Amino acid sequence: MKIKKIIKYSKFQFVIAAALMCSSAGAIAASKCDKEACQAVKADIREIQAKMRSGYTVAQGNRYEARLRKLRDKRSRLCR
Repeated sequence: MKIKKIIKYSKFQFVIAAALMCSSAGAIAASKCDKEACQAVKADIREIQAKMRSGYTVAQGNRYEARLRKLRDKRSRLCR
């Protein structure tokens, strides 16, 4: 009877250890992915700002501003 309990307990420990290892690896990958996405969003913002410095029409300005709002919202979520 004690042997079954020990075996069940060790299987449980193995499952918990495996789950913790996977979650920590996933967290590292997610943070790396977030950093890359954050850098991409920042680059997009800089690109639009450069276009705006070179001049634009009213319609282009409206599109640029709308795109910047979306990118800034995305940046606030990704870049922490």
